[in-house]
Amino acid sequence: MDREKTHSPARSEFQMREWPFFWVLRINARYLQVMESVLKPVGLDVPRWRVLMVLYDGEHMSVSEIAEICVIKLNTTTKIIQRMVADGLVVTRPRASDGRVTEVTLTRAGVALRHRGWAEAEKVRERVYKGLDEAERKEMTEMLKGMFERLAD
Repeated sequence: MDREKTHSPARSEFQMREWPFFWVLRINARYLQVMESVLKPVGLDVPRWRVLMVLYDGEHMSVSEIAEICVIKLNTTTKIIQRMVADGLVVTRPRASDGRVTEVTLTRAGVALRHRGWAEAEKVRERVYKGLDEAERKEMTEMLKGMFERLAD
């Protein structure tokens, strides 16, 4: 009970800026703003960028796998991929082992756009990591991965 009182947001000692999720949400919002601004000139938006990033050159993934990795609802992912097919960035096919599953892969145009988007995203990554050594970068990534995994439990 004492622990609940100590950590309750209702307590006057609660400091919103000390709550890690305050910063996670702010980082995500700012990251999306920055990425929208750097991707737009190369002809991308963040949802299509996310799909391009999970599709490695020549690799086929199901729409469900893409949705899970991108943390996007399946129906939204389906619509994004349909637009990307219309734009010539990806192609789809039924999975050989299960025709009910739709697989997606990049076209040459998709690979080229992915490389242009990656060049811009790399500049953002370097800006964020400025002043951190490799060990700190890895530690931060591992901490964030751990938080994500524990939220799934």
